[in-house]
Amino acid sequence: MLVAEKCGFCHGVRNAISVAEEILAAEDKVYSLGPIIHNKDVVDRLAKSGLKTVDDVQDVHSGTVLIRSHGAAPAQIARLKEKGLKIVDATCVLVKRVQRIAAKLENDGYNVVIIGEENHPEVRAVVGCARNVAVIADESDLQKLPDSAKLGVVCQTTQNPEFVGRMLGAIGRGSFSELKVINTLCKEAIKRQESAAQLCRKVEIMFVLGGLESANTRRLAELCRGVNSQTFHLQNWAELDDSVLRGKKTAGVTAGASTPDWIIDEFARNLEIYEQGGR
Repeated sequence: MLVAEKCGFCHGVRNAISVAEEILAAEDKVYSLGPIIHNKDVVDRLAKSGLKTVDDVQDVHSGTVLIRSHGAAPAQIARLKEKGLKIVDATCVLVKRVQRIAAKLENDGYNVVIIGEENHPEVRAVVGCARNVAVIADESDLQKLPDSAKLGVVCQTTQNPEFVGRMLGAIGRGSFSELKVINTLCKEAIKRQESAAQLCRKVEIMFVLGGLESANTRRLAELCRGVNSQTFHLQNWAELDDSVLRGKKTAGVTAGASTPDWIIDEFARNLEIYEQGGR
């Protein structure tokens, strides 16, 4: 059994969890505007400590509101302030950077283009930072782009570099008067993708651990399947059907940036016990 050299919590996620734990230790009424990270096990654990997850600003009437690692749109922040709520911002610094860049691009006269998933909370928060934004998830979305316009392009931080490259090529073949591209990819996400791809080639079966809603974990799983068809995306050990292990001698484990160490450790430990014939 091998574990990817780079996997699990990134700095932004680790910071958001740490901030949440500090607030919960000091205050009674603490809310998260959307799940703090895309990992059900972590969300459930923090809920037991008192963190209440809400979907909308209107669901909070008093107390402290934690802005999750994916960030929030400026309009949401403004509504929280209008209600007199205490705000603690745990937005990943790289996501904050994309938000600032999107706002500046628009101020500089560019039509903002985001390469990413339209319904992902990080992307929705960035969309809220400018008035006219086109989200490009695949080539069918290129019709959203205005003809002969100045285009300023950024991307969702956890996107795959190869995918971003393909989309930039497709955008570049279109009609525009000026094209400005700013690299907003997360280096830590890229390291996890590279590490997972390398490990996939060394094992017979690959496990990608993380929330099913986690975009970066889904992307890891897609990448691994492209290298090794025997790839399984699981949230934790409890979801494993051990029949998939039969006849396999080498297994690999990686995890998304929102997957805590204890889930990775538990999975690896149980896998070792299985390999030794203890199950």
